[in-house]
Amino acid sequence: MDITRATVPGIGTVHHLHTRAGRRFGVLVDGRGRRSLLIYDAGRVEDPDEPVLRIVIEPDEADELAEILRSRPMSDRLADVERRLADLTGPGG
Repeated sequence: MDITRATVPGIGTVHHLHTRAGRRFGVLVDGRGRRSLLIYDAGRVEDPDEPVLRIVIEPDEADELAEILRSRPMSDRLADVERRLADLTGPGG
């Protein structure tokens, strides 16, 4: 996945994501920290940079979505980090 970031003056930061399959979507983080998912239509001729759909999500919703999109649950990732730390520090570490 190719991810680019751009600052939109007076609005916030938009992260454009391009999948291997050629689809494009974005995440807009406005000046107050609110997030919006932006969906683009590659076939849109008039303005391909104008999203066809904008979904505003609350901070807790963003956290829930991030958890769903993770390849592994956070608890598994944390357990892996703890195991690695124990391996590095050795017995009684």
